[in-house]
Amino acid sequence: MEGSGAGVAYVCVTCGAQHAPAAAPPAECAICADERQYVGHEGQRWTTLAELRDAHRADIRTEEPGLTGIGSEPAFAIGQRALLVETAAANVLWDCLAPFDAEVVEAVRGRGGIAAIAISHPHYYTTMVEWSRAFEAPILLHAADRRWVMRPDPAIELWDGERLDLPGGLTLLRLGGHFAGGTVLHWPAGADGRGALLSGDILQVVADRRWVSFMRSYPNLIPLPAAKIEEMVAALEPFEFDRLYGAWFGRVVAADAHDAVRRSAARYVEALTAGFGED
Repeated sequence: MEGSGAGVAYVCVTCGAQHAPAAAPPAECAICADERQYVGHEGQRWTTLAELRDAHRADIRTEEPGLTGIGSEPAFAIGQRALLVETAAANVLWDCLAPFDAEVVEAVRGRGGIAAIAISHPHYYTTMVEWSRAFEAPILLHAADRRWVMRPDPAIELWDGERLDLPGGLTLLRLGGHFAGGTVLHWPAGADGRGALLSGDILQVVADRRWVSFMRSYPNLIPLPAAKIEEMVAALEPFEFDRLYGAWFGRVVAADAHDAVRRSAARYVEALTAGFGED
């Protein structure tokens, strides 16, 4: 699947982005050359999905009823895990990671397969085309991030606007921020019906898991303007969610998540505008 007569679909070692098949690796990964990411400290390096499958095994965990985390061991690139959301109407895969194998395919099919793949932002596009072909599922990406698609494919469906309603009561919301098309997924049945938000790192769950943060670049510590944070939080107000799932295993605001987002935004805006006093 990853190779063709046109060459090999090389995967960036630093961010996991798979590029269009070519006879030789690209000179650079445009996603890593952007200020929000970085070129690996050892320089631009490439691998392939076949090599990843040899070196990584699946890490599949139940997060809660109807929600399965899919990661790899050892972690690769940014180290995020995907989330499979199950509904009576259809299942949606939220975000992607580069390594996946037959064990993942079997586990997902055993849970009803995938009707669509939705991805929060370009750092997690990774091997999305391979996932799409394995499950015959469309890939839903926000049109504002079209320039970051490194491997175009007919399965990619670009959507526009501020929200996209999906089967099973799921809703994709464009918040922007980290990327112009930065998207979160609202799952109203999550957290025993109190609602859950799947945020990737559009809203990043920080080490103190009672809080989240908002940045243009996390590795390079580039903040977002206060007005943008207020806009993002306002877009979430109509949606109820008691739990928030970040991008990595264990990065979860387990309860009172909507208020945690509000409090986090207020603290962030205060830091940018009024500053913190000495103490």
